[in-house]
Amino acid sequence: MSFFKEFKAFAMKGNVIDMAVGIIIGAAFGKIVASLVNDIIMPPLGLIIGGVNFTDLKIVMKAATETDPAVTLNYGNFVQVVFDFTIVAFAIFMVIKAMNAAKKKQEEAPAAPPAPSKQEELLMEIRDLLKK
Repeated sequence: MSFFKEFKAFAMKGNVIDMAVGIIIGAAFGKIVASLVNDIIMPPLGLIIGGVNFTDLKIVMKAATETDPAVTLNYGNFVQVVFDFTIVAFAIFMVIKAMNAAKKKQEEAPAAPPAPSKQEELLMEIRDLLKK
């Protein structure tokens, strides 16, 4: 099998395509969550704790000079990223939980009664004929 045929067979497998779609949707979902955190959740939270913007929190390790920029430890950025991650993880957890609940309900739903066997059909026909 040639290299290109082998690659085509690999790339066209359902799992690879499903994974690619998941990654694309995940990237878009990440942008939505980042906007939710940065634009909706963090401003009120910053206001509650005294107008602090987490991304601006830092420790100056060496002050700036005329020739060198300041050396800072930007822990506020880290706090922001951890908060973003927590919200994304919680959102994904809720989606998976909802999917599992829907799947469980589908599994618990009563299945259609099995089709009658040939013998049962014959007995039903005899019963119907006797009623007439």
